[in-house]
Amino acid sequence: MYQKTKAFDKILKLKKRLRCVQGGTAASKTISILLYLIERAQLDKNPTITSIVSESFPHLRRGVIRDFLDILTKHNYFEDSQWSKSDFIYTFPSGSKIEFFSADQPGKVRGPRRERLFINEANNISFETFTQLEIRTRDFIFLDWNPTSDAFWFYSEIQNKRKDYDFIILNYLDNEALNQAIINSIEARKDNKNWYKVYGLGLLGEIETRIYRNWKIIDEIPHEARLERYGLDFGYTNNETAIVAIYYHNGGYILHECLYKKGLSNKDIANAFQAMQEKLIIADSAEPKSIDELKSYGLNVMPAQKGKDSVRQGIQLIQDQPISITKSSVNLLKEYRNYLWMTDKNGKIINEPNKFQDHLLDGCRYALSTMARIEPPKNYWDRIWEKELMEVGKEKPKPNLGR
Repeated sequence: MYQKTKAFDKILKLKKRLRCVQGGTAASKTISILLYLIERAQLDKNPTITSIVSESFPHLRRGVIRDFLDILTKHNYFEDSQWSKSDFIYTFPSGSKIEFFSADQPGKVRGPRRERLFINEANNISFETFTQLEIRTRDFIFLDWNPTSDAFWFYSEIQNKRKDYDFIILNYLDNEALNQAIINSIEARKDNKNWYKVYGLGLLGEIETRIYRNWKIIDEIPHEARLERYGLDFGYTNNETAIVAIYYHNGGYILHECLYKKGLSNKDIANAFQAMQEKLIIADSAEPKSIDELKSYGLNVMPAQKGKDSVRQGIQLIQDQPISITKSSVNLLKEYRNYLWMTDKNGKIINEPNKFQDHLLDGCRYALSTMARIEPPKNYWDRIWEKELMEVGKEKPKPNLGR
């Protein structure tokens, strides 16, 4: 069963029309709001409609819908006959309904009115979408988000401008139900000042520490896109096994999340690949035995190229590519948005990525770094030449490096 935590108690005290919940990772924002909305729907004397909205339907399905159904099941509330798998609406014995739809469905956003609204990860939808949803909501609205950027419209359009909102900040210390291993993982990053500020303490951070920017989100893989290869990052108990497909299209690359799951054996991984289109797989070279086992199942697997500065060089190489992500790649989108440079105790950015929930991005780096078509970063060959000049200590002709 799900435990009611400090986070739930704080959410229970929110009374104004807009109930705004900023918080870090594992703070129980979403679970606590769902517990509250389920309880209200069960106790309604007159039937109500609650809409739960997020940026895309894949994001809903893999996130808040899964949590919602898990809560109902573990508390023995779930009745299969009350769940519409086609409309994604659950009807409670009280007659109240909780429905799910995405912000990229204009007909739904501008559709019928409701009593209650929950916008999950509200910083990923536009202010115009929020406005359309708000004017069709009679009672109250929950918003939750990670405070990765002050560009979020809450800070410019609501905070200190409206009087009808409550605002709280939650962090992992508000979630007594949290697994100790996750607590240890969060607290191990206290020296990374900006990461811990945002994801540990739930406080507003600086967007300057984001590693990747300006990637485009697309609805689906174009028919004419060509699959090039897969990137594979191994996991098991504590980390997810991650598989990402790399497509080439119109001079750029499309990334598509294929698998993101814990507890998979190498045989499970092989079975997953055998259900996909056959292509070269670039896997984490830290697990040569796993690579050999995958080869024994008939898969074409090569170890990733690693070495001194290979992570930074791979990141630098990728940064200069036109990159798109399919909107169904929910975990990859989350990693992309939350992938930050580390900072020291004084908040100064250091040239090392924060290694936390980056398994799909690692797979992308393994695969993209091995592709000959990718152009090197801007001025790469000039930097190589300058380095050689420094090494010999005198002028020499600029080498012919094939560019």
